[in-house]
Amino acid sequence: MSETPGDAGDPLDDWAPLLDDLARRKGAARGMGGAEKVERRRATGRLDARARIDHLLDPGSFTEIGTLVGEVPADGVVAGSGTIDGRPVMVGAEDFTVMGGSIGAGSTAKRYRIAELAELDRIPLVMLLEGAGHRPPLPGEPRPARAPTDLIQQARLSGRVPVVTGVMGASAGHGALIVPMSDFSLMTADACVFTAGPPVVLASLGEDVTKEELGGPEVAVASGLVHNVVADDGALLDDIRTYLGFFPSSAWSHPPRSEGDDVDPRSVPEVLDLVPKDNRRAYDMGRVLGAVLDGGRCFEVQSHFGRSVLCVLGHLGGEPVAVVANQPQAMAGAIDVDAADKAAHFIQVADSFHLP
Repeated sequence: MSETPGDAGDPLDDWAPLLDDLARRKGAARGMGGAEKVERRRATGRLDARARIDHLLDPGSFTEIGTLVGEVPADGVVAGSGTIDGRPVMVGAEDFTVMGGSIGAGSTAKRYRIAELAELDRIPLVMLLEGAGHRPPLPGEPRPARAPTDLIQQARLSGRVPVVTGVMGASAGHGALIVPMSDFSLMTADACVFTAGPPVVLASLGEDVTKEELGGPEVAVASGLVHNVVADDGALLDDIRTYLGFFPSSAWSHPPRSEGDDVDPRSVPEVLDLVPKDNRRAYDMGRVLGAVLDGGRCFEVQSHFGRSVLCVLGHLGGEPVAVVANQPQAMAGAIDVDAADKAAHFIQVADSFHLP
């Protein structure tokens, strides 16, 4: 006799053990370094890696890749795609609660993959750093085979898609090397970035230095390595969203227009009061730009470096523009080496992505 539909078992019963194991492993990966470590971070006012991605991206838009990679949760790097203001981006966030956000073979592969997808799909890459650099293979892990280097792929993105990096804690070694390759880099006030930390400096040079002395904002900004400094995680992530809003997704597209109340032609009589007739008197060029640009909204890049030149993003008639202007309040607007380097980088990025 043939079985009736009621006699047959549920086909999913055979799959139940595998599905249960998959759910368990996904839950462990998304639990990061464990409830205690995550809660300890929240108590300090810092966001964890997944909360950072949630804050950066449009709600519900994140699709993770490589969740189960590695012997530890997500192998210390949460990576995937999502949208910012409806436009796709690739994002990677080092998870400090998992082995200090260090980089293993699996996370190296993920870092390479999101940079590769950013190039192939012609969309921006955002990296959120807080990690200890490379780590040796864990017990039981296979030794890494020859594989493409994520740094090479990250370098390939230059001038093709916007690359933005946020340093949100101590960032060392391999992971930190994307900072100087970025179009725009920023850090929180309590973050630091360096190729080797205090223990390595002490062992190799015999000098006892702090993380802040090696790569805190006073060092990273003064050297021109990091462009902007913000108060906390939330402000950093908000600034990344704002910055990317001025740029197209890639060099193969055009900057997005911004509609608003202040996009029509208008006179700017207040400039007569802001710019003195006596050319020996200093004035604030920032206030002039605030009067000219749409809605008075300006996003300044590297405000604490090369102060005699202003590099500002804004809109004119709804169109994104990049403005380079002498600042008479600093050195009478004379261009020194820092100001020249700052302006050159800003112009190169603007030219790559078609901002006038």
